[in-house]
Amino acid sequence: MSRKMAGEPIAPAPLAGGLSTVQLVDNYFLAYNAARLREACRLWARRMAQPEVTVSMSLTGALTPAGLGASCLVPLVRRGLVDFIVSTGANLYHDAHFALGLGLHVSSPFADDAALRREGLVRIYDIVMDYTVLLETDSFFREMIKAPEFQRTMASAEFHHLAGKYLAERQRVLGLGDHSLLAACHEMEVPVYAASPGDSSIGMNAAALALSGSAFAWDVNRDVNETAGLVLMAKRSGGKTGVAILGGGAPKNFMLQTEPHIQEVLGIDEKGHDYFLQITDARPDTGGLSGATPSEAVSWGKVDPSGLPDTVVCYTDTTIALPIITSYLAETVGSREPKRLYARRDEALDLLKRESGYAGV
Repeated sequence: MSRKMAGEPIAPAPLAGGLSTVQLVDNYFLAYNAARLREACRLWARRMAQPEVTVSMSLTGALTPAGLGASCLVPLVRRGLVDFIVSTGANLYHDAHFALGLGLHVSSPFADDAALRREGLVRIYDIVMDYTVLLETDSFFREMIKAPEFQRTMASAEFHHLAGKYLAERQRVLGLGDHSLLAACHEMEVPVYAASPGDSSIGMNAAALALSGSAFAWDVNRDVNETAGLVLMAKRSGGKTGVAILGGGAPKNFMLQTEPHIQEVLGIDEKGHDYFLQITDARPDTGGLSGATPSEAVSWGKVDPSGLPDTVVCYTDTTIALPIITSYLAETVGSREPKRLYARRDEALDLLKRESGYAGV
């Protein structure tokens, strides 16, 4: 056997109690997707968590209803390990339940859905909530959007920043813990974008108010330009960019399309993201974006070809991987200085205009 092709020997000691997450991952996640998860932990801890790297995260799938907002996403934001987020609207809508003190409960994936409907319960796989949780959350968003500060067109990052302010105050008044991702992002100045802002209960409530003359509207063009500007600003400051992709779908593409927007559409010289980490259960052979590999992303300019050695795809459930990654980072990295990019969005947009030649046009 070629020694060049062989790595460390697979000879783990018998498992015992009292291991830290780092000890478990480094010493026992040795092959198959366990090894890919170890690579993901190490990539983020050793490369993406460096001060010069701007880390964007995409969120797909019902993560916040499963409690991953409070347990993992809030700590990552609070520790300065995530610099901006692209999410489904659903994750942000369900995030609000926790700040409003509205309960979600463990159930069964085999529950009788007709019986749940009769009892006024709504199911997300093995999670249930009372239908009134939806109604009360809808009411919160409608009342919030009626406020004067929302009566204009704005990017989804500005909308979520303002929403985070209201949710943080509601948590405080109710005496709740640090549960809300949007509240944490508001306080840490982490911009949060929705890839498809109309595709959620938040979007539906905004649309309902439009029927009665509300002036609120989403500025999706600014979302596209702001996210690309944040990436370009990171690169032009001598830094690097890393993407942490939880799931796939529209948030994955919206985050990765920052580079084609910079290169293909705006004609700016750039090479692609430096680091790529994805947790997914989607197969690449079906041709869908959710399962598309970092190698395929190179062909679009989304990932720097020289960065392919620093890419990891782990085929598992995010609800399994994210707590392990979060714990691993807490033990190895701890915290880093937050970039507070929300306040720098205009700076990023101005840079994009200057380099694209659209400034003053």
